[in-house]
Amino acid sequence: MQGQGSVERAGELFEAAMFGGDTSALERSDDLLNAVEAPLCMARGKVLHVRFLNDREENSEELALFERAAELYERLGDASGEADALFWVGCWHQVVKGDGTTGRPYFERSYRLAKSVDDRMTMSYAIRHLGFADKDAGHFDQARERLTESVTLRREIGFRPGEAAGLVALAYLAAETGNPSAAFDHLDDAQSVAESCGANAVSGWIERARTLIRS
Repeated sequence: MQGQGSVERAGELFEAAMFGGDTSALERSDDLLNAVEAPLCMARGKVLHVRFLNDREENSEELALFERAAELYERLGDASGEADALFWVGCWHQVVKGDGTTGRPYFERSYRLAKSVDDRMTMSYAIRHLGFADKDAGHFDQARERLTESVTLRREIGFRPGEAAGLVALAYLAAETGNPSAAFDHLDDAQSVAESCGANAVSGWIERARTLIRS
């Protein structure tokens, strides 16, 4: 595996520094290990986030992992990785802690960084959650604009499950702003997309949304 190869290479650099006197090897070792640790932190953090969504039990290690990943990606000069990590830091504040105000600047920075390297996947996540923050603040027109941008970005890159999820968010917003007809249109579109890509979990969200909007 690539990670294992990087660790082995770091061991060789350690020997070069320890026994060969090559002090520059230490910096190269740091970069190699940071490039292994950062995605590992992200993967662990995302697993913890899904566990939170399933059982609603908070684990502060999730935040620490995403913050560590953001720090490491910044050191590596990896704007896309840093943008992704910053999004998840914001998501922890907004979703886990229910504090969209604290999460907002992380989403904003994530979006700017992702846009600078045309990382439309991360852009779609960051702008989506900025839309949620706007909705919670009662800024419905801006929320609609941002949620629509998220769906458009996901459609452009072929992220079909995310596109369906985005349409569900637009449906809830339409219902909340007094337009149930538009809400059901969004849900019909979402159902078509979800079925086309086997997004069974999203199909469940759609059915729940239909029930809630009808009630």
